[in-house]
Amino acid sequence: MKKIEAIIRPERFELIRQALHDAGYHGLTVTTTTGYGEQKGPTRIWRGRAFSSEAVKRAELKIVVPDEEAEKVMQIIIENARTGQPGDGRIYITDVVTTVHIRTGSIHTGVEEEKEI
Repeated sequence: MKKIEAIIRPERFELIRQALHDAGYHGLTVTTTTGYGEQKGPTRIWRGRAFSSEAVKRAELKIVVPDEEAEKVMQIIIENARTGQPGDGRIYITDVVTTVHIRTGSIHTGVEEEKEI
């Protein structure tokens, strides 16, 4: 299994969510976050003085999929997140060794059959 984490522009979230839903991916975790990279934060004027912030608001998506579906999910995110401007975001893909379904206690390692704890 692969965990795909994407840091995206918040205004692109709904496009990505709908595209993933249309492709059959219904489970997704979303958090609001801030950060900075090439794209710097906005400069604001307060009481006549300019203040700039390095941090920019972003949305972070997390989804776990079978290995063979990771490329497809990555492409869906790229197609719907890309604006062509700095600050479009990043995608991180990592291996998931074990998952535990809390309600049932079943453990899935990706190698063995499911077990109960």
